[in-house]
Amino acid sequence: MNKLISILVIIVVGLAVFWTCTFKVKEWETAIVLQFGDVKKNDDGTAKIYGRGLHFRWPVADKAIIMDKRIQTFDGEADRISTSEQKDLIVDSYIKWKVSNFDKFYRKTNANFRAAERLLDNTVENTLREEFGRRTRTQVVSGEREEVMGLTLEEVKKRAPELGIEVIDIRVKTINLPTEVSESIYNRMRTERLRVANEHRSEGEKEKRIIIAQTDAEVQRILAEADREAREIRGQADAQAAKIYAETYNKNPEFYAFLRSLDAYRESFKDSGDILVIKPDSEFFKYFKDAEGSN
Repeated sequence: MNKLISILVIIVVGLAVFWTCTFKVKEWETAIVLQFGDVKKNDDGTAKIYGRGLHFRWPVADKAIIMDKRIQTFDGEADRISTSEQKDLIVDSYIKWKVSNFDKFYRKTNANFRAAERLLDNTVENTLREEFGRRTRTQVVSGEREEVMGLTLEEVKKRAPELGIEVIDIRVKTINLPTEVSESIYNRMRTERLRVANEHRSEGEKEKRIIIAQTDAEVQRILAEADREAREIRGQADAQAAKIYAETYNKNPEFYAFLRSLDAYRESFKDSGDILVIKPDSEFFKYFKDAEGSN
């Protein structure tokens, strides 16, 4: 039992020693080792770099600093930048970078990637301010945007090696107007659109009234023409009827008088409630008598 316990203790101690004496670097990482706070050097005085794999270190004396060697993308807050006209723009950009000198990067930033990005962001912002300050808003938004990006990248690339960094690319994602300016422009555009819309409405209302007036005039003309034609037709019909009546009367006046009397009787007695007060020997009752006109 004592022998088994001793073996287990040896294994645990061995694992602990192995754990404290080694460090592992993944394939996308690079490491440097600090020995009593100083970076371990090669024979030529350069920092000793540890690549992918399992590496040895002295317990207590050595400390491994592992850093990501992949390309990093920093997308920070948008900056408010003034142009040569003293007009503000909201510029949103991003930076692609990577560590190129791990020894210098550690000494300048303590291997703190967020601190490095803040320093880079300040450099990019200051450079953009210089370039935007030389140009108008129209130039930076349209014509010279690529030129501004190229000059900014060139300037930042010159300064980045001081931090042990290589800047791969800098791009502006968007250039917008400040909120208060955007609202002012929007309100002005809305006012202009409302003015144009009111003009169109007024023009449409005017055209509507003209069309209605023309239509009413045309309707009145058509009605007048129709009434005139109707009067002509009625006049012609009345004349024709009068002619027919006259011809009929001339042919047989007594028969014509008889027909007219029948029409008068029909109109006078068509309602059972009608009362007619007249002398029996009145001319109206002529045809109620015998053929000779007697009762």
